[in-house]
Amino acid sequence: MAWVALIFAGLFEMLGVTMINKLHRDRSVPAFLGIVGGFGVSFVLLSVAMQTLPMGTAYAVWTGIGAAGGAVMGMLFYKESADWKRIICIGVIIASAVGLKLVQG
Repeated sequence: MAWVALIFAGLFEMLGVTMINKLHRDRSVPAFLGIVGGFGVSFVLLSVAMQTLPMGTAYAVWTGIGAAGGAVMGMLFYKESADWKRIICIGVIIASAVGLKLVQG
């Protein structure tokens, strides 16, 4: 259950980050509400996950999903560079989060 909560926390983190970009583009109330809702749900789910998972692992996975997901969302929806070097860096972020899970004690 904790891992499911953590994954969804990361996905809502991605939503919050995407809505920040949207707010900068069109200054709309729905974008603002998306920021508040996305980050709010994200923090609640992270808190739920951290009741079971170690803080370092949970935080690294949460930020990894947010960082990698935010970069991918930028590439898909905002025409940010999809250069192979950026994709490798995203892979390193994901591999690091998986590595922390594998060595979790």
